[in-house]
Amino acid sequence: MKPTDLRGILQYIPRFREKTFIVSIDGAIVTDENFANILLDVAVLRSLNIRVALVHGASAQIKTLAEEQKVTPSDLDGSGVTDAETLKLALTAANRLTHEILEGLSANDLRAACTNAIIAHPMGILHGMDHLFTGRGERLDVELLQTLLNQGVVPVVPPLGFDGDGKTYRVNSDSVALEVAQALGAIKLIYITTQDGLVHQGQLIRQMLVADLDAILADHKEEVSPEILSKASHASAACHAGVQRVHIINGRVDEGLLAEVFSNEGIGTLIYANEYQQIRRALKKDIRAIQMLTKKSVESEELVRRTRAGIEKNIGDFYIFEIDKNPVACVALHVYLEQNKGELACLYVNPSHENQGIGRKLIQFAESKAREMGLGELLALSTQAFTYFQSKGGFAEGTPDDLPSARREKYEQSGRKSKVLVKKLKS
Repeated sequence: MKPTDLRGILQYIPRFREKTFIVSIDGAIVTDENFANILLDVAVLRSLNIRVALVHGASAQIKTLAEEQKVTPSDLDGSGVTDAETLKLALTAANRLTHEILEGLSANDLRAACTNAIIAHPMGILHGMDHLFTGRGERLDVELLQTLLNQGVVPVVPPLGFDGDGKTYRVNSDSVALEVAQALGAIKLIYITTQDGLVHQGQLIRQMLVADLDAILADHKEEVSPEILSKASHASAACHAGVQRVHIINGRVDEGLLAEVFSNEGIGTLIYANEYQQIRRALKKDIRAIQMLTKKSVESEELVRRTRAGIEKNIGDFYIFEIDKNPVACVALHVYLEQNKGELACLYVNPSHENQGIGRKLIQFAESKAREMGLGELLALSTQAFTYFQSKGGFAEGTPDDLPSARREKYEQSGRKSKVLVKKLKS
């Protein structure tokens, strides 16, 4: 999807309208030639009634200033020791960047205001080391930020914190963005950096559950590049703090912000909180529940009949959606690795729980699983619900030729003449 394709964007607007996005921009991106396009993207978000707050870093500028003045900074990103000389550099760099951001927002007819919303105190002595002018966020002036957002003003939050005595402390911008996102109840936290996203074992991860990210950070932290490690750690913390989605994207990609927000594929890495906590892999003891759930749909020929032995043979493909530990819906994902395809099957929601978005969640869950496996295409076969897959799942009508040969043979034998639906998972 092209980011400028309004028809593609329209499906997201009801979900995002009047919601809050936190956009955290590395200092190196603020001075990049593509930054003007990022601010234009922010203007698009605001035009869609999405509330946006900006947080920015300044480490690249601190490093440049230090080189110009021939001094050695004690810390660049606000997480180590900040001596008096480095604090001066941070103040100069942050103030310049904030001014540039305000200028850019003004050029896009957006009202904006720099804030002193971070109330900080000294980080103090850690591991025997006095961190001097490095601060830790103590609290956030939420009322100030909400007032600005309610008035259609974009708050700009620099990587600086202030205490009750008027002292200034250097704070880590990734941490500030997390605090702002949590306090404002943001549904998205977007880290814009110079990297393409989270790369693990040589591959860019497009989407991942926060639980999977936690496992990497716990057991393979050394495999995450230093440039992304802070973002990854704060992304995990944000998801656990209630932020639904955290994105890490390359700010040097034209229209990258819109492409990340308004398409399934995105351009970087999406880390998402486990909104699917009610979905679990089916066990053998669930076979009867699956059969009972789908009984009426099988009788009406909406779903194909499955024997107990058939379900048991492929039980690892089935998932159950539970409410209060009661199965109310199910789905299956059959994988054809050689053809790089997956099949979404046996999707069913108990009539008593219809119109609650459960079916869509199950489709999204299966799609996420397929993406995690690196599959390029997701298939679905339907005799009666094909319009649902098209409108809610983004599937397009295909032909039996799209089916893997083994699945094509079963399709022909069944005589059901189901419509074949296809969704591309890779660009």
